[in-house]
Amino acid sequence: MNKKVLVVDDETSIVSAIAYALRREGYEVETANDGEEALEKVATFHPQVMILDVMMPKLDGYGVCRRLEDREDIGIILLTVKNDIVDKIVGLEMGADDYMTKPFEIRELLARVKALMRRVEKSSPPPEDQKSQAIINGALRIHVAHRTVTVNDEKLELTPKEFDLLTILMSNPERVYTRDDLLDRVWGMEYAGGTRTVDIHIQRLRKKIGDTDQEKLQTVYGIGYKASAPEASGRV
Repeated sequence: MNKKVLVVDDETSIVSAIAYALRREGYEVETANDGEEALEKVATFHPQVMILDVMMPKLDGYGVCRRLEDREDIGIILLTVKNDIVDKIVGLEMGADDYMTKPFEIRELLARVKALMRRVEKSSPPPEDQKSQAIINGALRIHVAHRTVTVNDEKLELTPKEFDLLTILMSNPERVYTRDDLLDRVWGMEYAGGTRTVDIHIQRLRKKIGDTDQEKLQTVYGIGYKASAPEASGRV
């Protein structure tokens, strides 16, 4: 499978530099200069990873993330000129997987693309012996083979990292994971973001699975998170 990356930025010099570096690493690259063009390229190019500038004409990076909120197979790295944690949190809440502040080192960007590409590629079908596997917790059912999640038989739209995070927790009910544990397992050792990323994704998961009372995904204060183990939970 070709490793495809879409680079989106309204600054031509930045697009050219990133695209050149990626192609030297063997990636197939397409570029866009605004958000609307980016959405068109997503539909035709089908990238595994998108490097997306926040401040762009026509449609900004946040707007692109909103349009792609239900995506299941695109990893997004946001580029921003702001170093404000609020702006970074907004991007993560919109569904981005990572972010970098301009100016940045191309080598660091390449490392993050490589790490994110590995995470996305893990979304491929599992081995034969896992094809019938499902994890059940009350009305929540995780279909491991198809990487889908349902609540009361209604399919939820999760990003790859949301699915991985939920599956890790639900696969080991009552086991307490620190934020660093989850960061390493889901984002990989190369990820340079803070543990706040884990908190944001847990919040998004709780909202999507209807866990408003934190009965399924529980906070262990001062440590991290765990999944509850009600009588109805298990694997089939």
